[in-house]
Amino acid sequence: MAAIRPLFVVAGVGNAAGTGAAAARVFSKAGYSVALIARGQSSLNSLSQELKNAGGEAAPFCIPSYSPGNFSSVFSSIGSQFPASRYSFRAALFNVGYAVWKPFLEVTPEEVQESLDTNVAAAFSFSREAILKFKQNTIDAENPNRGTLIFTGATASTRGNTMTSAFSIGKFGARGLSQSLAKEFGKDDIHVAHAIIDGQIMTGAALARASDKPLSGLSPESIAQSYLYLVNQEKSAWTWELDLRPAHEKW
Repeated sequence: MAAIRPLFVVAGVGNAAGTGAAAARVFSKAGYSVALIARGQSSLNSLSQELKNAGGEAAPFCIPSYSPGNFSSVFSSIGSQFPASRYSFRAALFNVGYAVWKPFLEVTPEEVQESLDTNVAAAFSFSREAILKFKQNTIDAENPNRGTLIFTGATASTRGNTMTSAFSIGKFGARGLSQSLAKEFGKDDIHVAHAIIDGQIMTGAALARASDKPLSGLSPESIAQSYLYLVNQEKSAWTWELDLRPAHEKW
């Protein structure tokens, strides 16, 4: 009988250059099959093929928006693609975000609503689907806990600033959700963790601007390795919140 493979689900891979994509690569190399969720079909297909070419197993799942109904539907599709007879849903990452960088009086009600919908309501829906899957898992010597749910946070998760009023309320909400879930489901051997990314993630234009300053920002690959560390923690000493920042921070 073929061995049951662990499955990692990541929501939010953007253009396949940031934290979500890096996490997909790291978990794939660690032996996980990977389900990729995002709104851009082209990037999803490209990343999925990249993981397969590297010897991994992955599948893309494109959704039109991060609404509650779409998460329920996409998790059903993931279950069909990765059936429980062959795969065990063991790790999930909510890496979705919506940012507004404006003075408070210039922020529109629509932008506030989108921040709450994306950063809080979508996180709630994703978490619900993930935890329902985790609760179906058994515990054994190879899998001492039922699963790990990770949230990608930001400096704005704990500290508001000028220009971040709409962004902070969303990130504060997601952080509060993660803390509540950690308290509620720890007793069920489900690990919930929140990662504060305290600094600029070095992708795209940010990487080009800092080509001569390698320690001025956070590497997506290093963040992803920290996520794998969270998944592999022994449950007598679980981390709820991890604060990641570059060595040469300036803020």
